[in-house]
Amino acid sequence: MSRLPLLLAALLLPACMQVNVKGDPAAWARTMSTDTTLRVATYNTSLYDDAAGGLIGRLESGDGGARKIAAVLQRVRPDLVLLNEFDYDAQARAADLFQRHYLEIAQPGGGDPLRYPYRYLAPVNTGVPSGLDLDRNGRAGGDGRNRGNDAWGYGLHPGQYGMLVLSKYPIDSAQVRTFQKLKWSAMPGARQPVDPMTNAPWYAADVWSQLRLSSKSHWDVPVRTPSGVVHFLVSHPTPPVFDGPEDRNGARNADEIRLWSEYLSGGGTPWLCDDQGRCGGLPADARFVIAGDLNNDPVDGDGRHEAIVELLEHPRVLRHATPRSEGATEKTAQYAAAGLVHRGAPQHATGDFGPKAGTMRLDYVLPSVGFALKDSGVFWPPTASPDAAIADGSDHHLVWVDLDASAE
Repeated sequence: MSRLPLLLAALLLPACMQVNVKGDPAAWARTMSTDTTLRVATYNTSLYDDAAGGLIGRLESGDGGARKIAAVLQRVRPDLVLLNEFDYDAQARAADLFQRHYLEIAQPGGGDPLRYPYRYLAPVNTGVPSGLDLDRNGRAGGDGRNRGNDAWGYGLHPGQYGMLVLSKYPIDSAQVRTFQKLKWSAMPGARQPVDPMTNAPWYAADVWSQLRLSSKSHWDVPVRTPSGVVHFLVSHPTPPVFDGPEDRNGARNADEIRLWSEYLSGGGTPWLCDDQGRCGGLPADARFVIAGDLNNDPVDGDGRHEAIVELLEHPRVLRHATPRSEGATEKTAQYAAAGLVHRGAPQHATGDFGPKAGTMRLDYVLPSVGFALKDSGVFWPPTASPDAAIADGSDHHLVWVDLDASAE
């Protein structure tokens, strides 16, 4: 197929869709080449602040952690990347600052300046008051953690722990689907939390009927790559901890992950309706990449592991070698020497979560069948490497995969 019609279509797309999507159609024409490799990544950046607008202030004054995050991105240079834990603001000031003053300036230990002509960001559930007593402490809302516990997703202000998609290729803004407001109870067979003391549902019926499934949001972001549209399926499920014996966060984490399994299954999902009122899953012939900090290790930690294993083994997800790093192997061995048992493959861990939890694989980039995997990795160098100086900007590490987009 000629590239001219595709290029003309890109030029006719809405330029920005206000603060949600930013684009530069001419940049796409400049990136067109015969190379069909697509590098896709996910990175939990820990670029959040407990105060509303706090991240903006940090980025304006020069933030050391943000410089390290930018340096890693400059080194890996993904074509398409999800940043988890990047605070959302409606004017996209934080995203602008990070692009102009961090990514577009060569950072110590990084590479050449890096520019993403396209981005997507949107509201998330974290910190948004629900008006309900979700933690059952006798009142709705309050201050500090009490306010956060009763938000639709835990957060101290709306937008905390948000998401940001950066892309070298155009985003089809008209076809983006978001599932921020999808009700948890709408999912058939939802894992409704149960109070183990009474065997009754943890949430009262009127509360359960209002609860949102996604702790942040789930996005289907179609990206127009030179080799065709790729659906970037991104999310950041709640950690399966910080609750009680009812395991309400563990249940929610598992069903947030299950949403993608259901989305890929296509037919029979009339309940799966996005925030624009469009229902159903992803078309059977669509290529996709699932990405995010899914907060669930296949064997270690507190999560309900069957949820992530089901997604990894979904027939539409490409079977491929798991990304790995020397740094994960080294750190896991240190914990093992201190007596911390780790059942998973040490080299597959994506983050270091301290002496109690150890290392775990929580961050995933999962391409669909229809791609061929060319390479992959986790940017987690061993401590003896000079690169270790920029790898500690977050407790998570960037995960990337190189895909041959021409494969069928």
